Amino acid sequence: MKIIIVGCGKVGRTIAEQLNEEKHDIKVIDIKESVITRLTDKLDIMGIDGDGASRATLLEADVSNADLIIAVTGADELNLYICLLAHFCGAKNTIARVRKPVYHKDLLECGNLTKSLGLTRLINPEHIAASEISRLVSFPSAIEVDSFAGKSVEIYTFKLNPDSALVGKKISELTLFKGNIRICDVERDDKVYIPGGDFTLSPNDKVSVIATPNIATKFFKKIKSSIIKAKDVMIIGGSRTAFYLAEELCGNGINVKIIEKSEERCAELCDLLPDAMIIRGDGMNQDLLRNEGIDKMDAVVTLMDLDEENIMLSLYARQKGNARCITKIDRIVFDNIVDTLPLDSFVRPRELTAEHIMSYVRAVKNSEGSNVESLYKLNNGKTEALEFKVTSDSRVISKPLSELKFKSDLQVACITRKRKIIIPKGDDTIEPGDNVIIVTTHHGLQDLDDILED
Repeated sequence: MKIIIVGCGKVGRTIAEQLNEEKHDIKVIDIKESVITRLTDKLDIMGIDGDGASRATLLEADVSNADLIIAVTGADELNLYICLLAHFCGAKNTIARVRKPVYHKDLLECGNLTKSLGLTRLINPEHIAASEISRLVSFPSAIEVDSFAGKSVEIYTFKLNPDSALVGKKISELTLFKGNIRICDVERDDKVYIPGGDFTLSPNDKVSVIATPNIATKFFKKIKSSIIKAKDVMIIGGSRTAFYLAEELCGNGINVKIIEKSEERCAELCDLLPDAMIIRGDGMNQDLLRNEGIDKMDAVVTLMDLDEENIMLSLYARQKGNARCITKIDRIVFDNIVDTLPLDSFVRPRELTAEHIMSYVRAVKNSEGSNVESLYKLNNGKTEALEFKVTSDSRVISKPLSELKFKSDLQVACITRKRKIIIPKGDDTIEPGDNVIIVTTHHGLQDLDDILED
């Protein structure tokens, strides 16, 4: 696909890197020449130094032949205008990053408005991150939670405690709720396995299972993992992510306390979040945190601007109490070190945003086939979990799974059919209209038929 990315900040760079890995024809535009130079030196892509909101610049990038324009500059208004201009110039699809809550809400609620703006899709990293954190708060056993089929089925990733009843067991020995749950992958010593029946689970394995939320709750209870949902949550930092998260948590009846240093931002949050407690103060002040009961919280979410502050605050919260610690990370330079820290979950907004865009790109690229509905990268990108919508021309339909020759390191994890959740066995089939969830270490699958050996 021919894709133009306008804005080469953290999100723009991450999107460019992932799209480049899948061999798309990428052009990037940024007003700063130094930014373009760094990115084009690193990736085999074309860069244009110029104003992405200029028709002349877009024409230089051959916008009329572009399959997709992604506008991720620092200003919502600019992103919307770029998409409108690109649509006018002939671009087939447009994605705008829109972060302001009022814009995001109006655009979601006014379908005709997005159409008038020539906008194909909105992307909001803060809202995406907040949704991810909300799922983690609601499911304290999991390191990561990814939703499919309208949240009717989810993949839960958790660390296997040494005293777990699953340790030492082969996959074939686990009769987990009569086949209503499945182990999708296992990460061990930085290597990922798509386990077969003879695979034996070991202490400290990072395990991903797929199930409905109801079954997952029973599963974690059975293996003696925490299933008590958070009632009291402290959010440190009053960012847009904090607003979206608090709004969702308060709506679910959870007590939320936000600590924010800026007096002006505190006033805004008080108006926007009448059900949350807003505390003006420095989130790095230990006395303040103790006075506000950090040791009594069920969950602490650190949303400060600097990764280092978020990590230190989460470590402090872990030291003072038993709170579930969820830490926002914006930079990924030290991923391998960060993942060794004794913390529960890390949320990476720009990677989550890239996942959403990659899912859309794959769907657009193969719009006539089995579309990618959802895409998540597990185990720091080593594994992909994809949801496909099945069409009638797929080669996999109406054949027992046991008769199909799948690629290695790949698993058909779940089939959803008319709201029915099927954890498939060998005699199950895939039918037109189904949604199928595939977990694999292969990257770049575009179509459901790609799961088969050539």
